[in-house]
Amino acid sequence: MVKALVAVLRVLRTHIAEFDRQIAAALAVHPDLAIVRSLPGAGEVMEPRLIAAMGTQRDRYPSACELAAMSGIAPVQQRSGQSCIVHFRWACPKFVRQTFHEWAGHTIARSKWAKAYYDEQIRKNKGHHAAVRALAFKWQRILFRCWKDGRPYDESRYIEALRRRGSPLAQALS
Repeated sequence: MVKALVAVLRVLRTHIAEFDRQIAAALAVHPDLAIVRSLPGAGEVMEPRLIAAMGTQRDRYPSACELAAMSGIAPVQQRSGQSCIVHFRWACPKFVRQTFHEWAGHTIARSKWAKAYYDEQIRKNKGHHAAVRALAFKWQRILFRCWKDGRPYDESRYIEALRRRGSPLAQALS
């Protein structure tokens, strides 16, 4: 039985390697490659996943809020009378949500403002995953704008925009 399973795993590894080659070839000629390559923390694993999550149809998401809702990053608010409950979104494509969540987690070590924002969320007594989801929500808005404009991400440009708007996050970076 073990020998049979090992033989199956060998064949499976061969096919996985072929799929990896096909993914790399498709990624190399993708029109949005420059955008995802400019994102901190994307790397060779997250780049194809982010491209797959966003797609190539620019009119698919009219706003960043719709992308956040579809991907499951945006929380759900339920209001009734004077009560308001905010909870995790369950009805969404799990792999897309996981993609944005993992990517946001990778940006904490590679982006100054992302680290500052994450630390601010932790100071507000948010758990790690809630803080990463909040960060992913911000990143989706940035990625959405880059994707719509067809322009790569520029960290210094974003930090300057935070300063111009008088964001508390910009003050935390100083």
